[in-house]
Amino acid sequence: MELRCYRPFVALLCQVLALILWSPLAAAAPNHIAAELVAGPAAAPGGQTTIAIRMDPEKGWHGYWVNPGDAGLGMQLDWTLPEGAKVGEPRYPVPQTLLVQGLMNHVYESEYAILVPFTVPAGAAPGSRLPVQVRAQWLACTDQICVPERAELATEVSVSTGRAAEQDAKVSRQFDNWTRRLPAPLDRAAAMVLTDANLRLAIPLPAAVPLGAPHVFIREDKVVDYAASQVFARQGDVLLVTIPRAHFAARDADALSGVLKLDEAGNGIAFTARSGQVPSGGNPIGGAPRLPALPWLLLAALAGGLLLNVMPCVFPILSLKALSLARAGESQAHARIEGLAYTAGVVVACLALGAMLLVLRAGGEQVGWAFQLQEPLVVVALFLLAAVITANLLGLFEFAVPGFAATGSSRSYTQGAFATGLLAAFVATPCTGPFMASAMGAALLLPMVPALALFAALGLGIALPFLAVAFVPALRMRLPRPGAWMARFRRWMALPMGLTALALAWLVWKVGGQTFVALALLTLAMVLAALGWAGRKQRRAKAARVPALAAALAALVGTALLPRPAPPAAHIESVLDTRSFSEKALAKARRSGNPVFVYMTADWCLTCKVNEEVAIERGETKAAFEKAGVIVLRGDWTRRDPEITRYLTAHGAAGVPLYVWYAPGRGAELLPQVLSSALLAQKAGR
Repeated sequence: MELRCYRPFVALLCQVLALILWSPLAAAAPNHIAAELVAGPAAAPGGQTTIAIRMDPEKGWHGYWVNPGDAGLGMQLDWTLPEGAKVGEPRYPVPQTLLVQGLMNHVYESEYAILVPFTVPAGAAPGSRLPVQVRAQWLACTDQICVPERAELATEVSVSTGRAAEQDAKVSRQFDNWTRRLPAPLDRAAAMVLTDANLRLAIPLPAAVPLGAPHVFIREDKVVDYAASQVFARQGDVLLVTIPRAHFAARDADALSGVLKLDEAGNGIAFTARSGQVPSGGNPIGGAPRLPALPWLLLAALAGGLLLNVMPCVFPILSLKALSLARAGESQAHARIEGLAYTAGVVVACLALGAMLLVLRAGGEQVGWAFQLQEPLVVVALFLLAAVITANLLGLFEFAVPGFAATGSSRSYTQGAFATGLLAAFVATPCTGPFMASAMGAALLLPMVPALALFAALGLGIALPFLAVAFVPALRMRLPRPGAWMARFRRWMALPMGLTALALAWLVWKVGGQTFVALALLTLAMVLAALGWAGRKQRRAKAARVPALAAALAALVGTALLPRPAPPAAHIESVLDTRSFSEKALAKARRSGNPVFVYMTADWCLTCKVNEEVAIERGETKAAFEKAGVIVLRGDWTRRDPEITRYLTAHGAAGVPLYVWYAPGRGAELLPQVLSSALLAQKAGR
């Protein structure tokens, strides 16, 4: 497997040897790329004109750019010129990409012209014709074979007499057409940052310039990984590009040159880049899919929020809300006010999380949906909250859990319902279900106002069942009448809430390590001891402010004193031969010529864990993958990882799960969010 990384160099070596060992018999064979030397318009003595090397490949054959990519060979030119004449650096049109067996080539598959500046000798006689010859060698290839070719080309350059000629006008039009296919030179230098992992570019490009299918071709060899996915983002009038480094003998450089292809029509710009400041963030482009219309995205967000109500991650909170719904059946006005307050809490929480997400991304942070659960201290806070609510439901102490089973004034009910909505949204949003992926992924690509509209629609979807019960008397009348059962129901609700606390404790361990979770449990013990003290005072009808303050202080101090979380474990426990995801690992896997399966997961993602249990970590999946030689890459997004976030964004996903399949020689194929082992086996069997 490791020898596959040498394939581009073996291919190049073979091609060079073929050129060195060129035989007369091979030279006599007809070329698959016809070549012609064409002189440009006449130029005055000492002036400059252009000579074109016109190349015309046969159907199915292609030639190469100056940097051919993973395989191939650029053109070699040996000029014979009149005394005093000079030729400049050849200028190539914008190339195309061609991926063959995981190798990225920079090619031309149709007629193209290489333009070479030519300086007429100062002593040339006006009206004379100067003979120019060139011995050209190049490589002509199909998807299967490569053939070295050469030609002796000649033309004559006219020295101007000062009178325009009809032939010059025709030649000028021909050269104008070829010149339009050259990349336009950028008037300012780009900035670059070269690290061990990536080349990052900041290319000055007006925001009004459309980008249909951008791709960057670097002229210098062995700097970047040609086959790797390139990530594009815009920040005002600057285009930000991230390209993984070459995997074998990567070269360093203080300056680079290249071509930015703008679209499939062959438009592009030529740029030079020097070491400098490259900003982070920006609005992702290029790799993201075309977005549906905003009304459809709003419906998807609404449906996704509605389906979150049946997800186990939010069920305990919503079950507790049933207590206040049953109590609210006594008053229609009261029920509607409380339903609106709960909805307002959910929508405000979703808008706040969405706005924070967009602001962080605009500031250069690589974050995605459910970013709050990537922060260990937030997970600890949720764990403490779930455990305290469980203790409250079991009767350890009496405190009106917001909107769950409180009694009191209408104002307290309204405030409690609003607080319940805030908590429900905060707990529910890390879950990802059907319809949510496209809507939340689009929210990261849209302007601020429509993006916030999607977050509001998600919140409305979460609150919709309770809003319907509040405003539809027929639904509310079907709820049980208030009574003694509510106290028993409250005790039973301690079970799912306790399970939620246990799940969060496991997550604290996963994100922080053993010492981290041990100290979090010690903090919880101190908090519960203080709340138990408060409960004893309450049962004696005494004030419990001091123990309540002690509980709050214990929570704050204990959380503040938690150590730095342990680094994530490097080893991946899996039935499959799974490797950790990185841009370098993905590029290397794709170059191998084997199918590649990439899946992004997180320990707090329930959908991810279900898919792993029922589809990925299965014996039948392992057998199918081993038979097909599938390379499996796993990205763990439990803790914040900018590289994984960039990959998610490039594929139009705001969060996990994300499943991507790479067939040999093909691009990325997004798989559904609900997997089956049969689907994965089918993909491997193709």
